Amino acid sequence: MADNEVKGKQFMADADKKLKSSQGFFGSMFGGPQKQEEACELYQRAANMFKMAKKWQEAGDAFCRAATVSISLDSKHEAATSYVDAGSCYKKVDPKKAISSLQQAIEIYTDKGKFTMAAKHYISIAEIYENELIELDKAIENYEKAADFYKGEDSNSSANKCLLKVAMYSAQQMNYSKACQIYEEVASSAMDNSLLKYSAKDHFFKAALCHLCIDLQNAQLALQRYNDSFATFADSREYKLLQKLIGALEDQNEDAYTEAVKEYDSISRLDQWLTTILLRIKKSISSDPDLR
Repeated sequence: MADNEVKGKQFMADADKKLKSSQGFFGSMFGGPQKQEEACELYQRAANMFKMAKKWQEAGDAFCRAATVSISLDSKHEAATSYVDAGSCYKKVDPKKAISSLQQAIEIYTDKGKFTMAAKHYISIAEIYENELIELDKAIENYEKAADFYKGEDSNSSANKCLLKVAMYSAQQMNYSKACQIYEEVASSAMDNSLLKYSAKDHFFKAALCHLCIDLQNAQLALQRYNDSFATFADSREYKLLQKLIGALEDQNEDAYTEAVKEYDSISRLDQWLTTILLRIKKSISSDPDLR
């Protein structure tokens, strides 16, 4: 491991020397671009040595130096690849630097019209905000950007995966209207695809729960709309649970609400998101007499 770090430092020193010799009047006259290409290769070799030594900061720095040289050589694709590699290294030690590197890669991909690649790395940024920095607003923002790019490339399935993340976190942040809109949009899209049609049930279910977080009457109207557009929804366990929840809310019966949730959980295990939303709805039984 230490040997790899030493090799990495030597490659960096050689690259710096090679790059310096390419600059100035005489450098540009005598093989400047070639020396820059050689320096770029040395930075990449240094980065790989640092990776083997698990020196992630140094590896990220070396990849960034390679990217800078690639840009000066007008090798934009190679520069973007190096920025992505830098982001992967920085992610292990400095998430904010990882985001900065990925954003630089996105700028290049966008400029070259490679929107699918840009979308992929917006997702990478969103995941860093989601898992490392725990900044859900920023995660939502980047998932939305990825979805927009995927839609522009007619990659609707990929766009919908991003939008479902937006809906999930929007609901967690109590932006239920936005979550409802997205779940309904994705459900409608799924119904037009024979392979995805079954998943529409789950999206309508989550949309209805978000409606219940807002207003009981609107939730009832939404449920009727879903039945009209998705005939088999009324036969699902999810629909039956919703009916029981609505009845419990109308009667302000906390025990009936709890029993309905327990019965559903015994068959289809609740995940953390569903548990959170169902608990929020349950609180309205004792806190909002207007739901009677």
